[in-house]
Amino acid sequence: MRRNFFTKKSSQQPLADTIHIKTKNLKRLKTLTGITLLGAVTLFSIVINLSHKTEEQANEKAQLVAQINSLHQQLGQEAMALDSVNNKQQSSDEKAMTYIGSIEQKLTKINNYLSKRGLHGFSFKHIAPAKKNDSKEATAQIYSKYDSYLTRLVNNVAFMPMGYPRMSAFTSFFGYRGNPFDFGNSEFHPGIDFRGKTGDPVKCTANGTVESAGPNGGYGNCIRIKHINNLETLYGHLSHINVHPGQKVSVGDVIGKVGSTGRSTGSHLHYEVRRNGKPVNPKEYLTLN
Repeated sequence: MRRNFFTKKSSQQPLADTIHIKTKNLKRLKTLTGITLLGAVTLFSIVINLSHKTEEQANEKAQLVAQINSLHQQLGQEAMALDSVNNKQQSSDEKAMTYIGSIEQKLTKINNYLSKRGLHGFSFKHIAPAKKNDSKEATAQIYSKYDSYLTRLVNNVAFMPMGYPRMSAFTSFFGYRGNPFDFGNSEFHPGIDFRGKTGDPVKCTANGTVESAGPNGGYGNCIRIKHINNLETLYGHLSHINVHPGQKVSVGDVIGKVGSTGRSTGSHLHYEVRRNGKPVNPKEYLTLN
């Protein structure tokens, strides 16, 4: 009986130990689970907080980007406006300088035309650009109008009979005079006679087209040139003719030589200006006025 008692007691002890261990492990598990849940909650809270902060930072960044873009746009518009002003000013300056160059060229050309006709040109200083206080655009418009006027003047000077077909003294004028071939009677002289020696050069007084070149009755060897505005010039009593009908001639070209052909009392140049086919006083066309 004693042996059996001891045997029963030893068999219950492991079971109690096992229950104690399980209870202890369960407490540990609960503690660990609580700690894990607390950590998860804390981590989730941190993630949520970070997410909110990230969203706020994104919004702030978007606002900053929008502000920067707005500033860039404003700066771009101001820069474009400034460029427009600078380009407009530069364009006005360039236009003014272009007109100035063109004006000076035309003035030089007019002087060349005048000198070829034996007329004195006019002196001019180089045109200065506008001052800073002046309106660049208004000044450019003035230069433009002056340039247009000179363009017309150049054409008039080039194509309008003007100046002397040769530089010498007059021997007879336009109008009625004594008839050198019929003493005591008068005749109408339709041009001006210039003194000269046979072979002296005769120059064209305007750009034009040769209408006729050859013998022409009392004019002897004669050249007739057509110009603008129904104007013609005639050069008579020539000893030699250098041009032919249909030929284009320019002011200052030597078209023939002085002679005494036709109805003439000696070597000289007979010069006429005709308007609408009728002789007019060449003296009106000897100067720029």
